[in-house]
Parts: sequence; C-alpha cells; structure tokens
Amino acid sequence: MKITGLIGLIIGFGLLFLTPAFAQAPPEIHLAVEFLDHAACAHIARNQNWYKAAGLNIRSFDSYATGMALSAALCKGGIDAAYMCLFPAINACANAKVPIKIVAGTHRYGYGLIVNPEKIKSVADLSKPDIRIGCTQEGSPPAALLHKLVEKYHLDASLLNRTRRMPPPKLLLALKSGQLDAAFLPEQFPTLGEMAGFTELLRAADLWPDMQGSVLVVREELLETRPEDVRKLVQLTKRGIQYITDHPDKAAQIVSDELNVMEGRLFPVDLAESLGKLAVTPAAIQTSLTAKLENTAKIDPKAIQEAIDYAARIGYIQHAFPAEKMLELKYLHE
Repeated sequence: MKITGLIGLIIGFGLLFLTPAFAQAPPEIHLAVEFLDHAACAHIARNQNWYKAAGLNIRSFDSYATGMALSAALCKGGIDAAYMCLFPAINACANAKVPIKIVAGTHRYGYGLIVNPEKIKSVADLSKPDIRIGCTQEGSPPAALLHKLVEKYHLDASLLNRTRRMPPPKLLLALKSGQLDAAFLPEQFPTLGEMAGFTELLRAADLWPDMQGSVLVVREELLETRPEDVRKLVQLTKRGIQYITDHPDKAAQIVSDELNVMEGRLFPVDLAESLGKLAVTPAAIQTSLTAKLENTAKIDPKAIQEAIDYAARIGYIQHAFPAEKMLELKYLHE
C-alpha cells in the first residue's frame, strides 16, 4: 500500500471515531428532587429536554417523598445535585458534614397551615386540648414554622409535643379522614387541601417574611471538577422559573404530569399508596405555583443566615455557622 493511501486510511479511522456514534458521552450527573412543585423548574427542564440540549448527561432523576429523606440520601452519596428545601440542606451540611454548596434558589415561601374550618376558626383554637395537629418531622421547614407559630402567638409549647409527625401525603390523608384537625404542609399539599374543602389559616409569609424556600445544591466535587456543568444547571434553573412566569398553564400541566408519573418511584417507596389517593391536578399546581410560591432563583445571603441561626436556636443543628460556608453564587449573577 502506498504511503499516501496508508495516511488516508489512518485519517479516515480517526474521523470515524470522532463522529457522534463513537464520541465519549459527557460525564454523568445524578440529580434528585423532592416530590413537590418546589422543584417545578427542574421538572420543566427535564420535560422540555433542556438538559440534553445543554450537553448535560442526567443519568438519574430521583424523587424523594420528603426533604429529610433527600437529606439522608445526600449523606450516603451518589447524588451530585439536588433541588431541596433549605432546612434539610442546612441539616445535611451542618450535622452530616455533607460537602454541598447552594448555587441558586427556586422559590421563597411555599408552606401553609390548613385546618378543618368547622373546628378551627383562629390560631387560638390550636391550643385547645382536643385539637389534633400534624406536621412533618423536626428538621423540616414546616416544623420550623410551627416553632415560629408557637413563638409569635404565645401558644403553649406543649402543642409541639402533641403534634403528630408524618410525611406530607399521609398528613393530608389524615386530615381528609378526620384523624387530624390541622396540618402544616409544604406546597402543593396545602393547595390540594383547600380544594378538598379545608382552610389555609396561615402561610409561611405570615410567620417568616422573606423566608427562603427551596434551593439548588451541588456537591463541592462537581463544582470543583465540572464548573461548566454547574453553570448550566443554574442557567436552566433560571430558565425554568421564567417559563413558569411566561406560561403558567403549560408549566402547571408539565409539573402535574411529571409528579403523577413519579409517584410510583418515590424514596421511600412505602408512600406510593398514599400518593395514589391524592390527585395532583394541573389546576392545583397552577394555583400553587402562581399564588403560593414566589418563584425566583435569587438568593439573599441574609435570609440563609437567618435560617441557619434559627436552626441552631431550635436545636436542629448544634452550632450556627456563616452562611458563606455553603454559598457559591457566582453563576447565579452571570
């Protein structure tokens, strides 16, 4: 074979292996969310194939029934980035020393106290010994707001001790079956409760002005080794939030569809049966997204510090720490 022919053959094989069929796939990202419309922007990005279009290889997109369950999963490893409520993120960082950074927000507020209007007319009624109140477990945002409720309205602290602790789907079902008279819940569940005939007595904004709701966190390793992937995640978070503003009806349909598909693949799996009894409708999600959440990627470090300080004060973490320890906002401001 002539030398020129050999060179051409070598070049040909080289070009073959550079074609998309043989190109190396981008490094994988394992993403996790809570089973809430708090992560609406992520559901929209997934549904619209924005991750793939941006060159992100989302290997898994797992849904956790509670923020505390997601926090525990972060401790075990295997999750590169997560959309989760702020308090569980603080707990993971402070208590389990999980190396994570907050790189964007998704919303402010997003929690509410719903009650049986026949038994509870005012906050003072919650102190009655026969009133049965439920809440998510200690360490969660609704539980922190329950502490705020007791403090602001000077209620007897025994209310905290008699509060029944359950995941959000079971709390709503207990309320609907008459086992509870009131429940503090994360959205979309207060909206579902209102549509079932219950009254939202208080919202997060009533108890905690400027409360940061959920955030996008990434492992420090991802931030250090693949900063461009983190940049893309932040930009797609902002894009998803803008989509909610521009197309609330389409966003609600997408998120309700995604949540209904994911309900059978929850961690822990024992809540799937409970969720199957709760219809997550587009109408409920649209009300939740547009009236109950303040959708924004912006992060106020002062709000994060306030949450850290309060978590320490009520015993969720041992010591407060500077918010800057878990903040990396440079991509948010690009």
